[in-house]
Formats: sequence, C-alpha cells, structure tokens
Amino acid sequence: MEETRTEVLVVGGGLGGVAAALTAARLGRTVVLTEPTDWLGGQLTAQAVPPDEHPWIEGPAAPPGYAELRRRVRDYYRRTYPLRRPDDPLLDPGLGIVSRMCHEPRVSVAVLEEMLAPWRSAGTVRVLTRHRPVAVHTSGDRIEAVTLQDLDTGTELTVSASYTLDATELGDLLELGGIEHVIGAEGRDTTGEPHAPDTADPLDQQAVSWCFALEHRPGEDHVVDRPAAYEDWKNRTAPFWPGSQLSWTDVHPITLKQRTWRLMDADREAGEHFDLFQFRRIRAREQFTDGAYGTDLTIVNWPQIDYWERPVLGVTEAEAEAALAATRELSLSFLHWMQTEAPRPDGGTGYPGLRLRPDVTGTADGLAKTPYIRESRRIQAEFTVLEQHVGVEARPLDSGSEIFADSVGLGSYRIDLHPSTAGRTYVDIEAYPFQIPLGALIPVRVDNLLPANKNIGTTHITNGCYRLHPVEWAIGEAVGALAAYCLDHDLPPRKVRSDQTRLADYQRLLGDTLGITLAWPEEVRTHRHM
Repeated sequence: MEETRTEVLVVGGGLGGVAAALTAARLGRTVVLTEPTDWLGGQLTAQAVPPDEHPWIEGPAAPPGYAELRRRVRDYYRRTYPLRRPDDPLLDPGLGIVSRMCHEPRVSVAVLEEMLAPWRSAGTVRVLTRHRPVAVHTSGDRIEAVTLQDLDTGTELTVSASYTLDATELGDLLELGGIEHVIGAEGRDTTGEPHAPDTADPLDQQAVSWCFALEHRPGEDHVVDRPAAYEDWKNRTAPFWPGSQLSWTDVHPITLKQRTWRLMDADREAGEHFDLFQFRRIRAREQFTDGAYGTDLTIVNWPQIDYWERPVLGVTEAEAEAALAATRELSLSFLHWMQTEAPRPDGGTGYPGLRLRPDVTGTADGLAKTPYIRESRRIQAEFTVLEQHVGVEARPLDSGSEIFADSVGLGSYRIDLHPSTAGRTYVDIEAYPFQIPLGALIPVRVDNLLPANKNIGTTHITNGCYRLHPVEWAIGEAVGALAAYCLDHDLPPRKVRSDQTRLADYQRLLGDTLGITLAWPEEVRTHRHM
C-alpha cells in the first residue's frame, strides 16, 4: 500500500472541497484533494444541478472564491461560445429560473480546473480523482490518516495529514472514523423547532434525485427503452401526492396546493410565469447568435424525479444501493413517460423528440454521474443551528436572523425540505439571510476533522437552507482558512473559537486577507426570503 503525507487532506471534490483546497493553498499550505468521480464540482457538475442562489449573489455577500467562479464561467462563455451579447455584464447562458447564471456543467468543470491549475503546477495541491475513502485511521481524538481506493485500479493509498476535511456528499468520514454525527430528523422534543417531527427519526431523510440533461428535437424519435419498473412507478401514489409522479401534476412546495405544469410554452395569459423546461434551463438559444444552436438545453431536476421511498443513510450498503438504483429507474421512467404518454396542449400524447444529452453530463446514459444529495450525515457540533436562529416563523417579528459573534461567512435561502422517506411532504418556509457560525464547523470531540460540505452542525430543518451551492463554497473557504490558521499558530480549532483574541484574529484573516463578508447589512438581515 502506498503512503503519502500532506498538511491538509480534503476528501470530496465538490464545491466545498474545492473551496477549502484553494483557500488552504492560498494561505501557504499543501493539500491533497480527492474526488470519487472524474469531475470536480459536486452538485454543480457531477450531480448536474444548476446553482440555486440568493438575490444578493452578484454583490459582496457572495463568497470571494464563488464570485470568482461565477466571473470565470461568464468569461469562459465569452471566450468560447458564439454569444449574441458578449458584453452583457450579467450574462446568463440558460435564462433559467433558479439562478441568474444557469450554465452547462462542463463549463464549471473547466473553470474549477483552471482555478486549481497554478496550485497543481506548483505541487501545492495534488488532485486525486476516481478515489474514494475506505478507512479512517484514528488515535484518540485525532485522525491520523485516511485510506483511499483508486476506483480504476483497486489500489489503495493512505494519506496522513495534520488536518482532514470531510467534503464528501454524505459525510463518509464521519461514519468510517466513528465520529459523532446525526442522520435524519431531530425531534421537536429535543430541538424545540416548530417544524421538526415530534420525536427523532434517523430514517426521515430528504428525497434524492438523479438528474439528467435534455433537449427537444420535434419530429425526431429518441424514446428510451421502457424501464422494468415503469408500470410500478406509473401506478404508485404517495399519500401526500395528488397522483402518480409520472404526471404534470404535483403540489406547490409552500402552499401544498395541487398544480399542473406545462413542459414548454408556458401560458402567460393564464398566469404561468415559466414552464418546466425553463426551470433549470442551461442553454437558451436566444442568448447565442442566430443559427448557433437549434435547441435549448435543460436539466431535469423537477419534483417528478424526487425519490422518497427509502433512505440512503442508516441502512446497509445493499439497501442504499437498491435505493439509488430505484432513483435512476424513477428518472428514466419519467423520461419514458414524457416521451410516450405525457399529455400535450394540442390534445396529443408524448414528446418523442425529447433527447438525452450524455455529452452534457459526461456519462454514457445521459444521467448525471452521481445522484443529487440534499441531506448528509451531520457532525455533532459545538453549536447547532436551529430553526429558531434563522426561520421567520420561529423568530421574533421582523427581528432578522440570529447574529453570531463567531460568524465565518454568509448565506441565504428558504428552509426548503423536499418530501422525505418518512412520508412527510414538503417543508418549505421563509428564512432570513443568515450567518455561518464557527461553532457549527467544530466537532464535539475530534480535534483535527472539519466538515466542508452539507455535514456541518445544522439540523434536518436548517440543513434545508444551508445546503445550497454558495453556502457550501462559503463553508469550504472558512474551514480551509481555519486549517491553515490552526497550523500557523499550533492551535486546535475549538481553541480559536473559545479564545476571543484568537477568534478576532481568525476573523480578520477571513475578512481582511480573504475578503469574506461576515455580516449582512441590517436591511438585508431582516429581509424575508419569500
């Protein structure tokens, strides 16, 4: 077995992992960054989820590295695509609904590689794609090393590090290392959160989704094979859902009222502001020169492909694999239904011209490389963010979010929980723009393990607003800087938080050196994220 050593080991190459690696490298530390797929970027790329962002993302509230990522994405399009308006400072390739900058996953892959390139050339950052963690080696309250398996060769590499950052999508190191953590839903009897279930349920976990890229070529036939589970999905109905998921009908996440979508050509006169195809559209023909592209491109990450039947955490490996296989079957079943049986406004059925785009997702079958994971294992942290800290209904009237003296970054999103494996429907409620407290990044026991993804000290409820792209990046920046600061001063992270002088010094590093904004303007902090 090969062995190597680094100062900072980042396991997981999603947005949090890349942000942590870049930040630690910029602060003079050597880094090994690992990723189980062949694409860096996590939910933005391998999971094929265009960025979900808040209204202030174009301003100073954006994490500096995330703002750089967004600038570079636009510059990439300006350099390489036939744009109609290349000088548009707010260029939006897809004109989607979820973001002001919906774009193709491959572009973000290229940009992230570009951002890492100088550090890789210098030998400061070593990137190991197609590697997954298989063992965590501990000594007392410290992680000594992590063993990684090369998924192509089967060989193993053990990396020892002063600091290990868990940026995996499911908090894998927490399980492998026996590090105190939580899965599923906490109970209201423990947290007091108004929207938590009465008692804890570890198997109450948000739906996962297997996204795919799609275009529509009228007059052509691109119908996929009928999945084996097609009839089962067509006839299955959840108690909280208005009918089959293979349908244009679902429920509004906030009001829970039944609604019916159009695939394309929303009826503006009937009050339809957008259609499903536009929702996460990543290429809009009108943004490019005439004739450059014959179709729009969209990402299917719609309510119809949410898989809520079985959890993927707290179960056996075989059960988790079966759940993910069913997730894929649901996505392919919905695609087949759209191609063959979906009602059209003209009275006909089916859109056989809907065509998978495997080149967009970088896969053979057109589905994303990995499923979209909304909820991870979460550390038992020195401080846990509750609904009472950020939820509008749980806060005093117009008070804004809780002000954290140990803030390390910002975020904003509704508390948005998709239907769960416990048979619960949406929990989608207002939240104030919030801060990320340092206490939520520090495990209760282990000294040199830091979370760098959706595995921080939130609850099942507050994970719903701390799980989005910019927040994940902000978490990564904060922990990358924290690891570097602790190495510089030979201090454990909990000492930085408990010592006011050290905390202030670390926050100056974040604010003055890295340009991270730590507090919202008062008029924004009290803004209700509708």
